[in-house]
Amino acid sequence: MVEISASQPPSEATGGSTGMPAGPDVPSPMETAFAPPRGTTWNRVDPVLTWYRRLLILAATIPSAAVVGLCAGLWAGWGWSVPLVALVLAAGALGWVTAPRVHASWGYAEGPTDFHLTHGVLVRQLIVIPYGRMQVVDVTANLLEQALGIATVRVRTAATTTDARVPGLRLEAAAQLRDRLAARSETFSTGL
Repeated sequence: MVEISASQPPSEATGGSTGMPAGPDVPSPMETAFAPPRGTTWNRVDPVLTWYRRLLILAATIPSAAVVGLCAGLWAGWGWSVPLVALVLAAGALGWVTAPRVHASWGYAEGPTDFHLTHGVLVRQLIVIPYGRMQVVDVTANLLEQALGIATVRVRTAATTTDARVPGLRLEAAAQLRDRLAARSETFSTGL
């Protein structure tokens, strides 16, 4: 498994170390580092993932604002509750606004020998998992995901630090991806 991280979002405005604008045919170093395998493109997850994230943010923000406001009012005085509630609501609003960008950052590609997964807005990641290292491929869907008709495909390897999951896939697409990855993991088995 290979994992690449970067702490900056991709920039299409600069082209390498010269600082000159990149032409339409010249990819930036960031685009090159996070490119899909040759001959493939990133498969993107379903747009419903944006609403899934927004509903989770809403479900966390409203109770958090109420608890923070109540606790701050009781312990430090009601004058403190207003700015603290505003801070919690601002964090929720930021999550709401950035949900489409988070959705757009998810992509996966099935290369000839490896499964590639990319995601992240502030910290981008590219995870490459050889098919032969896959131990378990499963599909999960919590109650909200089930209601929205989406699921998450998880790929587990012997490395416990790998977060190889593809959220926001339609149920049919998730089952098909699970079956393809399971078949390829048997084909490329390394005999662990």
